[in-house]
Amino acid sequence: MTLSQTNTLEDDRPTGQALLRGMRCKCPACGAAPMLRAYLTVRDCCPACGEDLSHQRADDGPAYLTMLVTLKTVVPLMVYVMYNYNMNPTLLFALSALLLVAMTLFLLPRFKGMIVAFQWAKRMHGFGDERDH
Repeated sequence: MTLSQTNTLEDDRPTGQALLRGMRCKCPACGAAPMLRAYLTVRDCCPACGEDLSHQRADDGPAYLTMLVTLKTVVPLMVYVMYNYNMNPTLLFALSALLLVAMTLFLLPRFKGMIVAFQWAKRMHGFGDERDH
C-alpha cells in the first residue's frame, strides 16, 4: 500500500464528523439512524445505511471517561460549596449524588457512541473494508 493510498483511506472517514455523530448517538457513517438500540446496546448494523457496527469494542472505555468527567466536575464543585457556603452536609451529599447520577446517565451513552465512532473512523477492530486487508 502506497502513501497516497494510505492518505486516501484515512481521509475518506473524517474523525471529527464521526465523533460528533457518535456524541449524538447516531451512526458514524451516515448520521441518520440511532447507533444504540437500547440505553447502551450498539446495533449490529445501521438501519439507514446498513453499516456493520458489530465490530465495535468499547468495553470499559465509556465508563472510565464518564467517571473522569463527572468526578473532576462534581468533586471540586462540592468542595467549593462546602467551604464557601454553610450548607447542611446531608443536603450537600444528596445534591452531589443527584448531580453525579444525572451526569453519568447523560454522558455514558454519548461516550460509548464517541468511542464506537472513533473506532469506525480509524478502521479499528474490523471496521476497515475488505480491500484494506
